Amino acid sequence: MSGYILKRLLSTLPILAVVATVVFLIVHLTPGDPAAVMLGDEAGEAEIAELREQLGLNLPLPVQFYHWLVNVLQGDLGQSYFSGMPVTRSFVEHLGPTFSLAVLAQIIAILIAIPIGIFAARRRGSLADQAVMGVSLLGISVPSFLLGLFLILLFAVQLKWLPVAGYKPLGDGLWNHLRYLILPALALGFMQAALIARMTRSSMLDIIADNYIKTARAKGLKERIVIYKHALRNAFIPILTVIGETFGGLVTGAAVVETVFNIPGIGQLIISSVERRDYPVIQGTVLLITVTYVFLNLIIDLLYGVVDPRVRLNRKER
Repeated sequence: MSGYILKRLLSTLPILAVVATVVFLIVHLTPGDPAAVMLGDEAGEAEIAELREQLGLNLPLPVQFYHWLVNVLQGDLGQSYFSGMPVTRSFVEHLGPTFSLAVLAQIIAILIAIPIGIFAARRRGSLADQAVMGVSLLGISVPSFLLGLFLILLFAVQLKWLPVAGYKPLGDGLWNHLRYLILPALALGFMQAALIARMTRSSMLDIIADNYIKTARAKGLKERIVIYKHALRNAFIPILTVIGETFGGLVTGAAVVETVFNIPGIGQLIISSVERRDYPVIQGTVLLITVTYVFLNLIIDLLYGVVDPRVRLNRKER
């Protein structure tokens, strides 16, 4: 197992190298000068040139990339041009709200999607099945931020059950923490639920038709045991894959919803950094996001062996 994990980690190094190179080039080739943004419109050319020299922006692009890459390999992602705070610290401070939002959205998606997907698979071709697939298609089609605005209008403005926007850390109490996350989590979780429900239905349909499911039913086992103990477990590998991919997407791609609900997460950190041309924060945050996504995929890959022992056997054979 340790050899397999090491192999997977080594295989991610080329991905991280490509991401680091592409992000560095895109950021530095995008119009805009951090020094000019920091000093404002009234700054003179001499002042801007002096600040550019202090920040190292006057060096040739390959030299800047070499210095940044050497520092990254030493664990130093640099400091923000504007706040002076280390990039790693900024990322960790903003990761908490994003992670809480992603976890709650994923829990909502799983609780909705798996029962609905099983329900649709057991009633293949019926009106209920078509209704579930129609709703799931709607969930995939409606943007999360638009659904978020509708939820704000209904539950925050009209009913006044939940706050319009904002964020409270977990230290202020569990309920205060959750009540600010429920609406954005619903907005994000609805789309994820649609994807997971469709995959659950498809995987269950493949398994339900197998002979061992027919044998289990012929033995007189209760339908609940047949479906949830035998069919769902064997159908869960593709479902787990989608869950992992959607959770990674939630952690790394909730920027718009975070902006709509004014949640100080990773999305807001990236958006504010792009607006200010804060190169170290943009580069370091995107690189850390890539590492997070790769790590989540590794965890999902390892969970395959927990769900299906045959996966462990295949790894041993290799």
